[in-house]
Amino acid sequence: VQLVESGGGFVQAGDSLRLSCAASLLPFGDYAMGWYRQAPGKEREFVARISRSGGATNYADSVKGRFTISRDNAKNTVSLQMNSLKPEDTAVYFCAAAYATILTNPGYWGQGTQVTVSS
Repeated sequence: VQLVESGGGFVQAGDSLRLSCAASLLPFGDYAMGWYRQAPGKEREFVARISRSGGATNYADSVKGRFTISRDNAKNTVSLQMNSLKPEDTAVYFCAAAYATILTNPGYWGQGTQVTVSS
């Protein structure tokens, strides 16, 4: 089982980034997916999640209205579109998965991708 993130980078405040996660979980449509992040010196925190059908999404208050999670079950991918980035969004972003309808306790994690937002 592999979750491989891509798309991180160094951007300026106000810029956008799109993170992607390619999953080897099969069948992909049986897994709820999500994104977490961990900033230096802080605990890992929830960012966004999407149900296995893609019909339900949830976001942390800190990213609501700026980030959008989506999935393509035909391509086994989940994405996180991040707009209006802020320096406080700087963190390592992790893709997560659970064999469930809704992501509550991830059983699978990616290695993470660094996002750095400069002011």
